[in-house]
Amino acid sequence: MASGDRWDRGPVRLARKAAGPVVWLAPALVMLAVGAYRLGTPALWRDEVASWVSATRPIGDLLRMLQHVDASNGAYYVLLHGWTALFGDSEIALRLPSVLAMAGAAAFTALTAERLFGGRVAGVCAGLLFAMVPLVSRYAQEARSYALVTCAVAAATWFLLRAMERPVLRRWVPYALAMAVAGAAHLVSLSALAGQAALVAPYLWRATGTARWRLLARLALVLAALGAAVLPVALLGREQSERQLGWLGRPTLDQLWHFGEPLFGSARVFHVFLVLSAMALVLPGRRGPALRLLLLAVLPVLAVWGFSFGPTSYFLDRYLLFTVPAWAALAGCGIGAGYAAVTAAARPGRTPPEVRAAGLLLAVGVVAVAGVTALPTQSLVRYAGSHAQSKEPYREVARLIAAGYRPGDGLAVPLGNQAWSMVGPGVSYYLPSGVRPYPLFEETDAVRAEDLFPVPCPRPAECTGQGGRVWLVVLGNTPDPLTALPPAQADALRARFGTPRQVTPLGGMTLSLLDGTGAGR
Repeated sequence: MASGDRWDRGPVRLARKAAGPVVWLAPALVMLAVGAYRLGTPALWRDEVASWVSATRPIGDLLRMLQHVDASNGAYYVLLHGWTALFGDSEIALRLPSVLAMAGAAAFTALTAERLFGGRVAGVCAGLLFAMVPLVSRYAQEARSYALVTCAVAAATWFLLRAMERPVLRRWVPYALAMAVAGAAHLVSLSALAGQAALVAPYLWRATGTARWRLLARLALVLAALGAAVLPVALLGREQSERQLGWLGRPTLDQLWHFGEPLFGSARVFHVFLVLSAMALVLPGRRGPALRLLLLAVLPVLAVWGFSFGPTSYFLDRYLLFTVPAWAALAGCGIGAGYAAVTAAARPGRTPPEVRAAGLLLAVGVVAVAGVTALPTQSLVRYAGSHAQSKEPYREVARLIAAGYRPGDGLAVPLGNQAWSMVGPGVSYYLPSGVRPYPLFEETDAVRAEDLFPVPCPRPAECTGQGGRVWLVVLGNTPDPLTALPPAQADALRARFGTPRQVTPLGGMTLSLLDGTGAGR
């Protein structure tokens, strides 16, 4: 009998050992599949074009540019520079690091929920719920820093929990590194420290005497190292903030109250998360950890909202995407609490495996409901124009230019106070290698200007080149594209190339061809 028991226990031990990695591996693989689905379908939008333009510069030119603009994204640009050198700059290659980062974020979300709630069900469900959030999918498919930041903050949270449980120095190092990556990639992510304070507080409260002072000293050392690591980025970012964030207005109380919808990309999905979070806070079991997760999710949002009443506003959904793992961990703990309640209410005569199966079936059903709720919005982030709501048709403009291109053609695009639209580099990205129209109205190109944008020619009539035809792209749909230009540029084109012969509105932009017809009139 004893021998039989040993044989029975052996497979059980093996199953439990194998189930350990499943907690984080299953959510990571699901997130990888969700992120990779139709990865190359949406066209690049202007922010992704900025990433491409920056990352594909020689490293020296990139570092000089960061001294003038976009320093807050500098760490991401440097990483993407190395990545594109190895894997190229196709749409899929540019976005794949974000997919991998979100898969990592799903894994760390699962590990955090498991560690705080003490159950694999909570961990797996938390990671899967994270993968179902529409805004997570959206930025898993974007060549920007938000996925990297989300992964770094999620990793830092898990490393922090490990360090607090056993506060030796070698456990603090990965936490500090993860937060340094997050802060260097996007300074707003440092507001996560406000939420992480809620995780630290119980340990400080329980510690006494020398142990408390030792813990405080190590926290101070880690924060000092973190501050030193991100200080150069912070100083440059402060100088550049008005130029890059001046378009953001001060947030309102109504925006704060309804922030869940833009943060999740769907009001219905957010409401599902709220219900599951309430379960974690109400059902018996782990109410304390659930409350700390709630503070981890909410305090950074409140901090950024309050800080945005200063000279510069930072209150934007994608800037706070790194708080979603905390919401997912809290919702996963809600499912875990439900599973625990079902298994604790076993009726006499029911075997434990049957009860566990019923609880697992309930957990799977809840996750499935969340997935079905998210499905309509998931499809909306994957069509060709989804990243820019079809208002930046670089791909279509490039296709039309390539179809009618002749060697020696020029290209005029919005410059100056409309250079933010990134039309020139956006169209250039999609043009075939043999189609390279010369740029009009540029005095200094963006690389030599050490900027994202070229310097406009102060005398447009002297910057029209030697060609006989010009492709003109202006913002908006208009039957007369010349009226959308600054008067001096319009006059220069009209005198040299005449009026547009072909005008094609494309939704958000208008493409036209000037071939000399009526020149000088």
